[in-house]
Amino acid sequence: MSEVTLRREVREFLAHLAMERQLSKNTVKAYQRDLSQLDLFLTEYLGRPNWTWSDSDVDRLALRGFLGWLDRMGLSKRTIARKLSAARSFFNFLHIEGSIDIDPTSAVRPPKAEKRLPGHLSAGDIRLVFEEAERNAERNTLGATRELLILELLYGSGLRLAELHSLDLKSIDSSSKFVRVIGKGRKERIVPVTKSALRALDRYEPRRREVRNHVEDALLVNARGGRLSRRSIQAAVSKCFEVAAGSRGLSSHALRHSFATHLLDAGADLLAVKELLGHVSLSTTQIYTHTTKERLRKVYRDAHPRSK
Repeated sequence: MSEVTLRREVREFLAHLAMERQLSKNTVKAYQRDLSQLDLFLTEYLGRPNWTWSDSDVDRLALRGFLGWLDRMGLSKRTIARKLSAARSFFNFLHIEGSIDIDPTSAVRPPKAEKRLPGHLSAGDIRLVFEEAERNAERNTLGATRELLILELLYGSGLRLAELHSLDLKSIDSSSKFVRVIGKGRKERIVPVTKSALRALDRYEPRRREVRNHVEDALLVNARGGRLSRRSIQAAVSKCFEVAAGSRGLSSHALRHSFATHLLDAGADLLAVKELLGHVSLSTTQIYTHTTKERLRKVYRDAHPRSK
């Protein structure tokens, strides 16, 4: 999504959140991103850049169009509801300030919550997470480049937190595009690495070398040179989930879960996914298939004339 210049009313609202409501920087940043996305949609929807937030331009139909636009992007209903909530807070602020006469969000209902397995992110939510991480990585700091690499390996290769934590630099073979993983029971498996993960590694390695006294073998190191702790990895992932997709309380395992679910949704063979995940039993892998079955049921209900 391209960046948009923040309108005066949005800047004032964000200042209100930061100074008067004393919300955290991450929360204010999430509001900013949601409202920038609304601004981008409205400019396309209204067909001109010089629109205003008044009800003559932004009405309930425009906001319903925004929700539909988000849905077509593949965002989860939970994320769409959060973006609508951000818009509600903004328009309520404008109404209290006397900038608008009518709050257009009052007549717009949020989408019904969807049933899903705990920890599963939609493809649209995953895209938001990576867009945020890639933007941060442009700062070229140790933490930001490391954070992007963490996400790429957890989602791109379906690693467990413990597996990622124990990786050494030599575990990744860039030429063959595979990573050697030590899983549960000290069992070793070889898993493909995505091109984007290798690009993230290339971006991170120079920052890693700059750390004094770093552990020679460890792939992920902290600012003092020690192997990055599991808790720090989890904290980095949780922050990305909250800022980019508004998903709180999810563990790093959500990326592994999403890895498996999205592969199966795209038609991947169950046995192949079992091997990629390092499962001993096929029944363990089959837990991911019921999300795929739910997706197929939805396609059937929406498309088949006799399912109405």
